[in-house]
Amino acid sequence: MSDRFERLGWKNKAFDMLNVLFLFGLMLTMIIPFINVLALSFSSGIASMRPEIVLWPKQFSAEGYSIVWKSLDIWRPLMNSVIVTVTGTVLHVLLSSLAGYVFIYPRLPGRKVMLTFILITMMLPQEAIMIPLYVVNKDLHLINTLSSLVLSGLVSGFSILLMRSFFLNVPYEMSESAKIDGAGEFRIFLTMYMRLAAAGLATVILFEFVGRWNMFTAPVMFINDSMKYTLQVALKAMIIDTSSNSGTYMVTTNVRMAGIVISILPLLAVYPFVQKYFMKGILLGASKE
Repeated sequence: MSDRFERLGWKNKAFDMLNVLFLFGLMLTMIIPFINVLALSFSSGIASMRPEIVLWPKQFSAEGYSIVWKSLDIWRPLMNSVIVTVTGTVLHVLLSSLAGYVFIYPRLPGRKVMLTFILITMMLPQEAIMIPLYVVNKDLHLINTLSSLVLSGLVSGFSILLMRSFFLNVPYEMSESAKIDGAGEFRIFLTMYMRLAAAGLATVILFEFVGRWNMFTAPVMFINDSMKYTLQVALKAMIIDTSSNSGTYMVTTNVRMAGIVISILPLLAVYPFVQKYFMKGILLGASKE
């Protein structure tokens, strides 16, 4: 019996070691490209044009960031992205939370039917509704406005069901007691459920913030005015185009990489504040009624 346990222990250790090696290799495939982008962004223009992988800046220079910020006028699409991302995330979290709160009531008429329709919306591919979305925004005269980007994906079935799962973990008797004490529905929602579902809020905020910041399809569909480009569309134009707006110099690799780093910085700034809730939110939100 002891020999059998020793054999099983050896196999478990070998399996764990293979898992560690696999995850380490997977980590390298994600970290090395980012280090390469960061190193090229701090290299000089000539050194960055060499066709090679760089893990340390060559001829250290910050000219790429200077050109991106001043000559390519990156601040305007950056501010457009900030407006769309912050406004859209706040509205998305609020509306999804309200919808999730409504669905926790067991006596809600037609609750199962509405939940079924929400699940159906999650099965529809984005490509299938691109043309209807464009037609709706055109009829509402929202083409070439930032409002079209804010309204795009304003609510989602995933966020509604995730918040509902968190709210279901709050004892229903607590809200009944609050109602006896004279609290209204909106006050119960804000002061009780929203506070107790902090992990779920952090999860939805992170997913929505990243999704809106990296939004590309909607801006390409709805925005034709370059003054209203978001950062991702502006970066696409900068990376594909081989010359600057003035035509006096070429957009070198360090300039392009600097633009990519600038687009990543807001995500790196937000993640530390919500990451402690993120794993907890994913695990708790997986519970079902």
